[in-house]
Amino acid sequence: MLYTDDNRGTIQNRERARQIIDFHGLRIRNITPTDIDGFIEYQDKAMIFLEFKYLDADLPYGQRIALERLVNNIDKSGKEAVLFVCEHNVQDSTKDVVAEKAIVRKFYYKKRWYNGLEKTVKEKINSFLNFIM
Repeated sequence: MLYTDDNRGTIQNRERARQIIDFHGLRIRNITPTDIDGFIEYQDKAMIFLEFKYLDADLPYGQRIALERLVNNIDKSGKEAVLFVCEHNVQDSTKDVVAEKAIVRKFYYKKRWYNGLEKTVKEKINSFLNFIM
C-alpha cells in the first residue's frame, strides 16, 4: 500500500500487524524487552507514549519502570514527555481497538502518576498539548 496523507494512522499491512514478536530469547539477566503501543513526537517539543490494556489489566512492573524512566530521561533533556495508560473494552481480539475512544486510566508526567479522570485518549492528548504549548 502506498503511504499517503489520506491513510495516515491506519494499519498499512494488517497481516504483518498480526505477527507476534517473541522476545523470550532476549532476556538479559532479569530483564526482557517491552513494547510501546503508541508514540507521538510533537514538533520537537513533546513526546507522548501510549500503553493500551484490556479493561483493568495491570501495567507489569518492568514495563512501568522502563516507561517511567523513558519519560523521566526525556524530561531531563528539556522536552515534555507523558505516558498515558489507556483502557479498552474490546473483548474480541479479532476486532480493532479504536485508540482515540479508549479511556485514559492514569498518566505519568513530571515523575508523578495522576488519574485519567475518565477522559478519552484524544481528549487527554489535546489537553496535554494545550497545557504545554
